[in-house]
Amino acid sequence: MKKKLALGLVMLVAMFSLAACGGGGTVVKTDAGDVTKDEMYDAMKDKYGEQTVQQLTIEKVLSDKYKVTDDEVNAKYKEYEKQYGDQFSSVLQQSGLTKDTFKDNIRYNLLIQKATEANVKTDDKTLKKYYETWEPKITVSHILVDSEDKAKEVEQKLKDGGNWDDLAKEYSTDTNTKDNGGKLPEFGPGQMDEAFEKAAYGLKNKGDISEPVQTSYGWHIIKMDKPAEKTTYDKDKKQVKEDYIQSQLTTENMQKAISKELKAANVKIEDKDLKDALSQYTSTSNSSSSDSSKSSDSSKSDDSSKSDDSSSSK
Repeated sequence: MKKKLALGLVMLVAMFSLAACGGGGTVVKTDAGDVTKDEMYDAMKDKYGEQTVQQLTIEKVLSDKYKVTDDEVNAKYKEYEKQYGDQFSSVLQQSGLTKDTFKDNIRYNLLIQKATEANVKTDDKTLKKYYETWEPKITVSHILVDSEDKAKEVEQKLKDGGNWDDLAKEYSTDTNTKDNGGKLPEFGPGQMDEAFEKAAYGLKNKGDISEPVQTSYGWHIIKMDKPAEKTTYDKDKKQVKEDYIQSQLTTENMQKAISKELKAANVKIEDKDLKDALSQYTSTSNSSSSDSSKSSDSSKSDDSSKSDDSSSSK
């Protein structure tokens, strides 16, 4: 079972750089006539123009203010690689991505993340309010099977004294974890399938085992490895701050951050055919909405939203 990503990546399709196509010259020669760069530019502009201009402009503006290192990109790439295991290559292929284009997407999304984080208030008043309902991350193991009958069979064997690791290796269909006792990476609220998360957080002590739980992935038996340990605000503050920032990385807040940066950069689109490429970020109505939201944020700085996750896979 895969953990849902907190950020909710903006998975962009790999697109051609239109800037490289203009300027005249021949792309293809034929007896029937040549295909010129200008012709190719016009054709590509019609199909990909607005999306490409949007991505290139946002990346250009954000890169001038925020820095994303190769180490950060590679670390995030390895996180996905580990998460998807043997399926990673096929997931990339099905998404129309290569290793390099996926890393480009990661870099782009990290830029947006940094711009958004820069606009998140993290004063003590805001964090203490968030702390009231905050829950620490937990670590669990699971045995995933494809039917309720099979799950009950595993449950009974555990009750009869069966070894958890041995049963995980024998029964679990989660090929990424079955040989490691079904152990999953730690996770917090909003990062797992809702039913799975509810059952996992319902286990209060190390070693507690759940009844069979059904999710879209199948049937799970869950074992608590490291329960939630909420102490005091001062002791938990570092993790609370990290979790609060993650909770604010919503589509709405990302759009607000991009709008703010584009406005500050005095962006002007010279190609009249592409004049609306950034309208969702620069329109008057959006600015008004953003201003209204800022006013609301200043009076309700304790509001938090779950990340609009866009990537969840078995």
